[in-house]
Parts: sequence; C-alpha cells; structure tokens
Amino acid sequence: MTDQERRRGRDESEEERADRMWGELIQEVRVAQTGVQILFGFLLTVVFQQRYAELSDVDRTIYIVTVVLGAAATGALIGPVSLHRLVAGRKVKPQAVRLASGMTQIGLFLLLATMAASLVLILRVATGGSQVTWVVAAVVVWYLVCWYGLPLWSRRRHTTR
Repeated sequence: MTDQERRRGRDESEEERADRMWGELIQEVRVAQTGVQILFGFLLTVVFQQRYAELSDVDRTIYIVTVVLGAAATGALIGPVSLHRLVAGRKVKPQAVRLASGMTQIGLFLLLATMAASLVLILRVATGGSQVTWVVAAVVVWYLVCWYGLPLWSRRRHTTR
C-alpha cells in the first residue's frame, strides 16, 4: 500500500495522525479521569463513616467490590498518561495511541461497573433494597446506549467504505 493509498480524508502522515489522535484521546481521558477520581475519592471515605458499621455483610461486600472496581478504573484511565511519559521520543506514537485507546476503553467499562455498583449500594441503603435491580438495570442500559450504542451506530452509519 502506497503512502497515497493510506491517506484518506485528511492529508496527514501516520505520525501526524498519531499526534492528532493522541491529543484527542488525552482530552477525552481528562473528562473520564476527573469523574472516576472524584467517585473513587468519595468511595474511600465511606468506610470511615459511622453508618458503615451498620451495613449488612452483603452491602459491605458490594462496597468492597465497588472500591476495587474504582481503583481498577482509575488505574486504566491514568495509564495512558504514564504510557505517554515512558514512550515519548521513542518513535512509537501510533502504537502507543492504539494501546492507550484500549486502556481507555477498559477504563470506561470499569467506570461503568463502578458507577453501577455504587448505585446498587446507595439505593440498597437508601431504599432498603426495593426496586434496586430495575433502577440500576435501567441506568446501566442508559450508559450503554450513551457510551457504546449511539457511538457505534454513528460510526456504522457515517463511516465511508
């Protein structure tokens, strides 16, 4: 495949495309990082609250799973920054962009799981458990539509072959 055949849409080299995509990815990650860090910070404080001792064993297990998911999401969403620092100047930006994109997708999935688990815990404590499953399922479906369904639909509909 020639350079000309590889160039579609924008007139940019592979390195220029990687630079552009890296900039876009970092902007996207900043939004998710902020959200996951705030959520994770709040989760870390729960164990120090007086009501924590009143939680049932099931709710404590949900809390622990939620904290672990939050920690994993934080790691995956901060990972692209560390990746960039460690490979900067080594002429591997296109590969780094692909790896960072994968880390971001994993981080977003873990963020979705963290938010769902947080919602389960909060609603169980707030309502005593009634209708929690249906409410959380509806919110998760909404996240899936917004985060994956509409973007994939748009990509399929608007991508030229």
